[in-house]
Order: sequence, then C-alpha cells, then structure tokens
Amino acid sequence: MEPIHVKKLRSGALLPTYGTSGAAGADLYACLEAPVTIAPGQTVFVPTGIALEVPAGCAGLVYARSGLACKRGLAPANKVGVVDSDYRGEINVVLHNHGNQPQRIENGERIAQLLITPVLTPAYEEVNDLTDTLRGGAGFGSTGK
Repeated sequence: MEPIHVKKLRSGALLPTYGTSGAAGADLYACLEAPVTIAPGQTVFVPTGIALEVPAGCAGLVYARSGLACKRGLAPANKVGVVDSDYRGEINVVLHNHGNQPQRIENGERIAQLLITPVLTPAYEEVNDLTDTLRGGAGFGSTGK
C-alpha cells in the first residue's frame, strides 16, 4: 500500500502511528498549546495539527480509542468522523465527555484512531418498486424475534 501523505500544520504535531503491527487504526494525537479540560456533557474540537491526503476511492474514518472511551468517557461526538478524499484541512477530533467527571486532554495525547478504508460511491436511481426479500420492511429489533 502506498503511504498516506501527511502535512504538519504546526510545530509539535505528530504523525499517526500504529500501536502494534496488527492494529487496524492509527492513533491520532492532540496538538495543543495548553491542556484542554472537557466538562461532563461538553463537546470540544481537539486539533491534531495535521492534514492528510486520503487516496481517491477511500475515506478516513475517525473512531474512538477504546481506552479513552471506556475508562474516561471520551469519544467522538459524531460517533465516527469522516475524512473525505478531497479534504485538505486540519484533522480535528470532536470529543464529547459522556462521563460525570471533567477530563483533561494533554498535548501529544492519543485522542482517536484513524482507519483508511475503500468506499463505494454508486449513483442513486429512483424506482417504483424494490426487490422482495424474506425480511421485507421489518426493522428495529425484528430479527431478534
């Protein structure tokens, strides 16, 4: 696989890194001039100080780091951030504090993980009818019955 081009937008920014040889997601790091405290229920944009060239036909998906989410209640507010292949601006992680204690983010702290994945972009065509399936229109818990 070809490397992803990364541009540092400010000094102190860290390139994404993989925690292990089998890691699917690369860690994204906070790039802060001063620590940021996220109050319970608060949402904060945390800059990474980097911009990426996501390859055409792919997207960068920004997910929570499991340790940050489980131990500290911090996860991306939009659940999964999407970095389009034509976006060249700074990658920010929108962290939300789901816990009941303030959480402090330090410069250089791992705040999310980035997965680069292929995407399909089909055309959408209006039709009068869809093909029948056994499930049909049953949803929201219908398969557990």
